[in-house]
Amino acid sequence: MTFRSRVISATVAAAAIAVILGCFASFVTTRNSLIHSVDVSLSTESTQMGHGGHDFHIGFYLVLPSGQTVGGSVPIDATVLAVAEGKSAQVFRTVAIGSHNYRELIVPLPANSVETCANGTECVIPTTSAELFITDIDGQVNELRTLVRTLTFVAVGGLLLALGLGLFLARTALRPLEQVTNEIETVAETSDLGYRLTEGDDDELGRLRRVFNRLLSTVESSQILQRQLVLDASHELRTPLTSLRTNAQVLSRAQELNPEDLRRLTDDMVTQVDELAALVTDLGELSRGERSEGVIETLRLDECLDECVDTARTHARIKEITIDVDVESSNVQGRRDRLERAISNLLTNAIKFTPSGGRIVVESRAGTISVSDSGPGIAEADRPFIFDRFWRSASARALPGSGLGLSIVAQVVAELQGSVSVDRDPDLGGARFTITLPIADET
Repeated sequence: MTFRSRVISATVAAAAIAVILGCFASFVTTRNSLIHSVDVSLSTESTQMGHGGHDFHIGFYLVLPSGQTVGGSVPIDATVLAVAEGKSAQVFRTVAIGSHNYRELIVPLPANSVETCANGTECVIPTTSAELFITDIDGQVNELRTLVRTLTFVAVGGLLLALGLGLFLARTALRPLEQVTNEIETVAETSDLGYRLTEGDDDELGRLRRVFNRLLSTVESSQILQRQLVLDASHELRTPLTSLRTNAQVLSRAQELNPEDLRRLTDDMVTQVDELAALVTDLGELSRGERSEGVIETLRLDECLDECVDTARTHARIKEITIDVDVESSNVQGRRDRLERAISNLLTNAIKFTPSGGRIVVESRAGTISVSDSGPGIAEADRPFIFDRFWRSASARALPGSGLGLSIVAQVVAELQGSVSVDRDPDLGGARFTITLPIADET
């Protein structure tokens, strides 16, 4: 079923329920009013018996427990006998006698009641009995039947009107939605992510258009970033691959090289392969995006730092770099492997730029991580770009690396709902990277 059909069906259904309930309420109200007026007449007649009043449209009969009637012949059933025998209270009811409809009031009388006998004298009835008041209601029944026919025509007309209005309203209300659908189909067919919908008014459709435009902007930005990533990766891969190819060609004449040159050549090739492996690893890490897989858990930040610092110290010893640690216990929410990767990248970056015999300081408290070094630091003009993919400062281009380490740090921190910044450490004089993460409750 199409959305248009559902709108029409809902409109007709709502109108049908309203019309049927309205007709039913009108019928019940009219019927109760007519029956109530008859019941009032019967009640008035029963109270005026013996006081000189009598409505000739209302028949009166005295019914004995034996079923005998005084005042004429009238059908007697179990209900009337139950009242005459004193087993039931006063009863109003509608009965059909032949082809006519009647309304009856049956009033119980106690034993020894005084009633007018057939000869006009007053008689004492020694047993319980009942007074039966009956009146013809064919007129009221005919009025109700006429009302039912009228209400039926009204209901049918109302449903037809609701159907017509449903078609009209559905066509009118859904026309803007059809326009939005057509525009979206155009985007899907042409793959033109630069296309933007006219946002329109400040209503539900306008909100839909704005949300879709934001979606298009997000997809377009993602596609641009993907293309840029491929271009940057191909550019970064070209240099080590070219160097490897050149070295491989030289290696084909290994018999012409002296042992020292051959050793240097093979060392260069191993270094280049390591660079390629690191670049591929970083690209794989970066391809996770801001929604990586894995279990989110509460992590002790000081424990993660200790593990990363222990690993970093094995590399720092080669350059005789001292790593000082000052951490306090705090908890954050995240994935351990991702958080440790970000911390390790900062430590690796600090070791790379710290001169031999230098110093690195790692501090952590209340969800923050600070890594400072005694290296040359980062120029003020370079700070806006250091977290960009493949970006490397002029002073770092001669050093090994892919230019993706700090991009991965920024990506992990964004995934953990945190922030990362860089400035110059006032004591060590080098760069100081600071990660700030939301603190998690202890479990």
